[in-house]
Amino acid sequence: MPKLVVTNREGETSEIDVEDGLTVMEAIRDNGFDELLALCGGCCSCATCHVYIDEGGSAGMPEMTEDEDDLLESSDHRKDTSRLSCQIPLTGELDGLKVTLAPED
Repeated sequence: MPKLVVTNREGETSEIDVEDGLTVMEAIRDNGFDELLALCGGCCSCATCHVYIDEGGSAGMPEMTEDEDDLLESSDHRKDTSRLSCQIPLTGELDGLKVTLAPED
């Protein structure tokens, strides 16, 4: 069972166990992080599950799709490490992934 390290918008960090195959968004939402709205439910049609991936943590992560890139372009808070958490399935390869919730747009 992979672990995910989440830093919320107040800077508090929590480590959670995640069932293999869930997305980062599902793991965050299912573990009580109410700040992450995820309005589209993981369909990659909004950017309300925007997170920052910890530097060096992108190894083993799927490539960003054109749709994801377009949605992130609409964010005032986009960084080089920005991703939509609904587009990242958690697997053993990403065990220990660290993410920070991006500010709400």
